[in-house]
Amino acid sequence: MDPVNYLYLAALLFTIGAFGVLIRRNAIVVFMCIELMLNAANLTLVAFSRMHGNLDGQIMAFFVMVVAAAEVVVGLAIIVMLYRSRHSASVDDASLMKL
Repeated sequence: MDPVNYLYLAALLFTIGAFGVLIRRNAIVVFMCIELMLNAANLTLVAFSRMHGNLDGQIMAFFVMVVAAAEVVVGLAIIVMLYRSRHSASVDDASLMKL
């Protein structure tokens, strides 16, 4: 399979994720869309790595996965705290968390 097809797929996945972040109001769905965008970036890194014949893109994709895992841990902790205090996982309610 041609690596350009992987780039088209990554662009499609990134676009779907970006629209999900902009349109949705549920915090869990927003985090899933962010993860989709990060996976699209990983697919792009690996595709370019394969096109050029080196492992630099795959190593960068590994570090992006590590950062994404840390983002999920912190994000889900914030969502759980928001849900316990407001009984809603809406992004609009997050602005009410000011002291």
